[in-house]
Amino acid sequence: MIISALNPDLDSVSTADVIVISYIMLATKDNGDNEIIFNAHPALVKKIEKLFAIELRDELSFFTPSGKAGELNEIPVSAADSPVEKIILLGVGDQSLASFRTAGAALGRKVRGAEKNFATIAPTKRDEIIAFATSATLGEYTWNQKTTPKPSTSEIEIVTADAAPVEYARVISSAVCRARDLIHTPANIKTPLWMANQARAIASEFGLHINVLSGASLKEFGGLRAVGNSSPKPGPRFIHLTYTPKGGKNASRIPHVVLVGKGITFDTGGISLKRPYDTMMAMKSDMAGAAAALATISAVAQLGAQVKVSVLMMCAENALSGTSQRPSDVIKHYGGKTVEVINTDAEGRLVLADGLAFADINLDPDYVVDIATLTGAATLGLGRQYAAMYTRNSQLARTIFEIGERTGDRVWHMPLIDDYTDGLESDIADLNHTADKGHYGAGSVTAALFLEQFVGDRQWVHLDIAGTARSESDSGENPKGGTGFGVRLLVEWLTSLS
Repeated sequence: MIISALNPDLDSVSTADVIVISYIMLATKDNGDNEIIFNAHPALVKKIEKLFAIELRDELSFFTPSGKAGELNEIPVSAADSPVEKIILLGVGDQSLASFRTAGAALGRKVRGAEKNFATIAPTKRDEIIAFATSATLGEYTWNQKTTPKPSTSEIEIVTADAAPVEYARVISSAVCRARDLIHTPANIKTPLWMANQARAIASEFGLHINVLSGASLKEFGGLRAVGNSSPKPGPRFIHLTYTPKGGKNASRIPHVVLVGKGITFDTGGISLKRPYDTMMAMKSDMAGAAAALATISAVAQLGAQVKVSVLMMCAENALSGTSQRPSDVIKHYGGKTVEVINTDAEGRLVLADGLAFADINLDPDYVVDIATLTGAATLGLGRQYAAMYTRNSQLARTIFEIGERTGDRVWHMPLIDDYTDGLESDIADLNHTADKGHYGAGSVTAALFLEQFVGDRQWVHLDIAGTARSESDSGENPKGGTGFGVRLLVEWLTSLS
């Protein structure tokens, strides 16, 4: 779908196929009845009414509207000098950002396959436009590999005098859709080598530096090799991309953020095979963290943010084979720590540990953020609406939480419970990777405590997106499958550091 800005005048709007006008319902003090208010560009709305000889409030009242976010009511219209076929009146609820996202997603779903231009008179403020336009694009998104012809592209034109928020929304939504495309790609195509090639293409497109390690070059990456060598053709990949801003601030004062993404292209569980088997059906999405990190750096580069961003994509397939790691193996991670493997289906933390240690030892970052579909425990605790966020920095946690509420990628600050750390002890290695000693449960917490052992003294945030990275139904702004969670959150936070 194309999303663009449109001048707020009748000549521009009246050339669309469909006009969309947002409205709210306000209770009056006199008799308790609700008053219909068109909340954006009222002078333009009056001109539209005059052009089509229509009273929109009367027409809308016929439908007994509630005004709830996403409510759609269609009114057929015609005028001799306009191709407009109908007007859609779109409820935007209480005009919160959440309501604008809901309304945008509803419009996006309406646009699917329509092959028309929708001139949209909706929000006027920057954050509202971004929320509405981004969610409209995400609601329209579909992915498949069918060979039947695809419909022509539809376009949503946002009526605004300031095109900058629409362009920002275009960049963000394109990045989220890029992540979704990566996640939805089947694992027989999406090998670690394929992921590296996608990263190379993005690096070339946006002027990023890239370095890919494989084979003997991964000698020090014990976790990545232990997991990825279960599928030796093509084998694991360590993908390192860097965005360095041009001009602007003094280079020595530009913050440096490293994003480490879990990139398990398919997860069978390895020798600790997943049961029941149908739980494997969604496991092509186990690289959603790496997809989000890659999409994020593409957006940051387009926006020219004054922050240095490094992305480490830890890509491997966790297969069942004669070269799979075994429960009871001891592996040596990047930096030298040894880890006793308890359950080969807890592989994500093993590949992330190498990436976190690499970032700490080599990159001198101001912040390290890892993002991963890590634990089912996170989903049990928070469902699919919030990701679990772990960090010792409470101020940073508040900032990221607030950005999540604003963007729709919502996170909840979870505790790093020091009393559980002794569960990571091992009789034969520096650590065991599943906190098996303690029998504490709290699998998301203990996984975070394990990862913390590899970040040194860095300002670190762990995002466990196991619940939010995938939707089980095609509804709202999410398709069934990969959601692209984390891109909006990370881009908004990174640009705020500029």
